[in-house]
Amino acid sequence: MNPKADFFFDQAKQWQQEFEKLRSIALDTGLEEEVKWGCPCYTYHGKNIFLIHGFKEYCALLFFKGALLNDAEKILIQQSENVQASRQIRFTSLQEITDLEKAIKTYMYEAVEVEKAGLKVVLKETKEFEMPEEFQHQLDENIELKTAFEALTPGRQRAYLLYFSAAKQSKTRESRIEKYIPQILRGKGIND
Repeated sequence: MNPKADFFFDQAKQWQQEFEKLRSIALDTGLEEEVKWGCPCYTYHGKNIFLIHGFKEYCALLFFKGALLNDAEKILIQQSENVQASRQIRFTSLQEITDLEKAIKTYMYEAVEVEKAGLKVVLKETKEFEMPEEFQHQLDENIELKTAFEALTPGRQRAYLLYFSAAKQSKTRESRIEKYIPQILRGKGIND
């Protein structure tokens, strides 16, 4: 138990009992409890295995390499179609956690075994993400923009492509692209 993580459990306005139960289960694994992204994160030799977090509608365990887990109970959830590696188990009550405790422990131990084995999630390459034609047109017309975009890290490139592609209307995509051209030219990601 890491005292630095106590604030998360002590100050929870929602899901406090559920968080405490998940913490108890997590600590039984013998993993290190750390705080990352403001959440309790459980690690094996410095590698992130899973974390506990909460949302308005549910609390969850997020397995960083959840896509590699067996999911025998069919309880892992991919948060969105763009999430490649992580998976969640979501809970809306303490009773759900209690009922699934044995399965939760199994998933936790399996996640450690995935890490011990050195398994990696094969991520889609940036070029496999949809390139909005409006952005492709800008890249074709502006060599400086193309060079700056290609110099960004793959993660920053993906973030832009996902954001631009998410707009349903061409006009909105064009507006988003125009807004972020200066930031791309400065070598910055969408959230920098």
